[in-house]
Amino acid sequence: MNNINLNILYEDNHIIVVIKPVNILSQSDITNDQDMLTILKNYIKKKYNKPGNVYLGLVHRLDRPTGGIMVFARTSKAAKRLSEQIKNKEFKKSYLAVVHGKVKEKDNLTDYLIKKETKSYVTTKDLGKLAELTYERLDYNKKKDLSLVKINLKTGRNHQIRVQFSSRKYPLYGDSKYGIDKNKNLGLYAYKLEFTHPTTKEKLTFKNYPDYNPFTKFKND
Repeated sequence: MNNINLNILYEDNHIIVVIKPVNILSQSDITNDQDMLTILKNYIKKKYNKPGNVYLGLVHRLDRPTGGIMVFARTSKAAKRLSEQIKNKEFKKSYLAVVHGKVKEKDNLTDYLIKKETKSYVTTKDLGKLAELTYERLDYNKKKDLSLVKINLKTGRNHQIRVQFSSRKYPLYGDSKYGIDKNKNLGLYAYKLEFTHPTTKEKLTFKNYPDYNPFTKFKND
């Protein structure tokens, strides 16, 4: 049953752009907890009075504890074209993250990651897959010793941002898997999404800023 308030940024016959709340799954898993794919299918079915199964394509994911912008495809053609953009690195995702410590003003992080069961690890080039991102520090809270960073992903590996910062002793705020915090919101938010509309070919950019802790520990960007 859908009991979340949907925050839809854009919708037409081909795509739907929406904010995924923190701790909601991108798609269903063995927990049978609420997931965005099912919630949106039910929304489309009800809004447009569609009988039977509703098609909705999942073209990218956000980890359960990560909030932010996602796009779903309403046709198989749109899903194929968006997937091609991801493959060709024309689909750009930017994140805001809160990390422990004072990071450099800007940097490029390059590692090779390997996934074992539910975690990813930094490994050697011959064993892992390339993981690369660039970031810049937007703000630093000296009292809390926390940095607010803006991240542009160049690759999309499992838990990439969390692993790359943690391996450099700057774990993300609220990261119990790779960091030091328990029972806190993960300081990671997909705040910007850029891609080409699969049908109209228009360049689309969406932005949304988190308004919850730990992001509220900083002045607005």
